[in-house]
Amino acid sequence: MTQQPFHPVGAVQSHLFRIGGFLVCVTFSGASANSIRLLPSFIPFATESEGGKHDNVLLELTVDDSLRPPAQRELVRKFDTGNGDTVVYTLADGGYLFIIRDIHGRDCCLLQASSKFDRCRCALNGNWTMRSFGLNDALMLAFAYASSFHHTLLIHASCVCHEGMAYPFIAKSGTGKSTHTSLWMAHIPNTELLNDDNPIIRICSEGYPEVYGSPWSGKTPCYRNVKARLGAITRIERAPSNSIEQLKPVQAFASLLPACSSMKWDHTIYNNLCDTVAQVIEKTKVFTLHCLPDAEAALLCQKTIVCP
Repeated sequence: MTQQPFHPVGAVQSHLFRIGGFLVCVTFSGASANSIRLLPSFIPFATESEGGKHDNVLLELTVDDSLRPPAQRELVRKFDTGNGDTVVYTLADGGYLFIIRDIHGRDCCLLQASSKFDRCRCALNGNWTMRSFGLNDALMLAFAYASSFHHTLLIHASCVCHEGMAYPFIAKSGTGKSTHTSLWMAHIPNTELLNDDNPIIRICSEGYPEVYGSPWSGKTPCYRNVKARLGAITRIERAPSNSIEQLKPVQAFASLLPACSSMKWDHTIYNNLCDTVAQVIEKTKVFTLHCLPDAEAALLCQKTIVCP
């Protein structure tokens, strides 16, 4: 691993990353326990701004352990992320407050965000593992919601790249997304993993969807700063035999929407999400693969969804 520069206690460290084509700035302020070492998966996305200016930054997050929760806040909900619990509050200025807890119920991060998630602050807590988990989760949440204002989706999927095109596979947790992508890589030539948990779909300036790798890839360390044009989206469903069907637009919308990171209680962000999902399915075929976890399923899927 590349050796990181030493920063004295109390120094302010700013780091710039390009994620999904957007600039993200993370600043560490004050506490010596916090540094870029908390974000090893972000190293492939590191970049520099021209002339030292941070123009057109999608998201700025400052890590400052002196942050305290505002007194005026209203509970929205508590939800299980699969890796822990997150508690969400609305603030008087229209922004949000998140308390991010790990799988053991320990408070790892306090995140305060503006209404558009373009300006955020967070305080971290605990040991290195807790701080790294909390900061990664905070950045993932903030990125998903900030990018929703720019025709972008962060989706829960395992995604392969085959002959220059990206093919995300969505499913309920534990269904076998990673298993299916592994079968593609094992049995279908010219296939490689793009991201195993949270690829980014963005409508490009020409109007078609592209898929980007991200610093968030679940249990598989696949942090690739790459992009490819979206080929097709496939939902995986376990079945006693292998079959595949293309979905009609309404079915496709209902299939893709639950896979996207969203806040249904925030009407602006949720409407942004729905608009982008609609744009994606206008340009992209969506399928459901009923399958066994075998090579035949991968070959059937590839034969059907990859355009000749």
